[in-house]
Amino acid sequence: MKYIRHFFLIFIFQLLLIGFSMTVWAAETSIAVIPKGSVLHFWKSIHAGAAKAAAEEKIKLIWDAPQKDDDRQAQIQMVQNMMSRQVSAIVLVPQDSRALQAPVQQAKKRKIPVVIVNSGLEGNDYESFVATDNFHAGEMGAQELTRILGGKGKVTVLRYFEGSDSTTKRENGFVAQIKKTPGMTLIDPVIYAGVGVEKAFQAAQNILNRNPDINGFFCPAETVCQGILRALQTIKKVGTVKFVGFDASDAMKESLRKQEVQALIVQSPFQQGYIGFKTAAKVLRGEKVEKRIEIPVLVVTKENLDDPKIQEDFINPDLEKWLK
Repeated sequence: MKYIRHFFLIFIFQLLLIGFSMTVWAAETSIAVIPKGSVLHFWKSIHAGAAKAAAEEKIKLIWDAPQKDDDRQAQIQMVQNMMSRQVSAIVLVPQDSRALQAPVQQAKKRKIPVVIVNSGLEGNDYESFVATDNFHAGEMGAQELTRILGGKGKVTVLRYFEGSDSTTKRENGFVAQIKKTPGMTLIDPVIYAGVGVEKAFQAAQNILNRNPDINGFFCPAETVCQGILRALQTIKKVGTVKFVGFDASDAMKESLRKQEVQALIVQSPFQQGYIGFKTAAKVLRGEKVEKRIEIPVLVVTKENLDDPKIQEDFINPDLEKWLK
């Protein structure tokens, strides 16, 4: 009996020691999350998802984001700053698939693991890539626009900006699918809107002025969608020229309800932030992670917009709860 009590006390002590060690580890561990930008609803959703994961993991979240989605130098500087601060890991949404390659290589040399989220990065110096299959998402946009037009029409795509891996794949998926669809004609002037709504508006006007007989538009990003919608409103062709957008900002959801936009291809930035942070935490614990983790994407229309599951997982995650 004496020996049993002795071993029992040792066992309890070991459990307490393990719990204390895990608490100290979590307290000393920090994961930086650096998205492409800070203004869009999409980036706020990624922030909220990461914050939820940080609370569950009891790991410090350090959030930093460029003011503009195309300020590559600012994002590079942020990655370098996080390395100088000796964070434990980095979750990164690279603005440019090439420009951010070198900073990630530097992080690996310093033994700071990097998890890439949403938009791809060249090379193989990251631990895992958490994202939607963006090429397939572009194909889905083409299929939905084809369905809306009854299988026949002249359609176009207004591109985002060069170097953005996620949107480039969406654009390429859309173009590839339309090219192989009988009855559909592609107008592709390869115009890049950039990250601002005003430039997207001007670029959409340019396309519409040159091609007044266009039947449908596809856009690969939130700001581009807003620019296209303004251009269609200006020439009073909202609803006449069919429009499939990407991602679900408050403005685009309202436009979908009004049928100014016929469909949105929607991913879950909240899940990307959540799973990206969780994956980084697993790497720090020495657990094996998949090199590619795919996040679902779906077509949202006026008919299924209010589906509770779609609202919770894709449209309206509880940002206020996690971004206090």
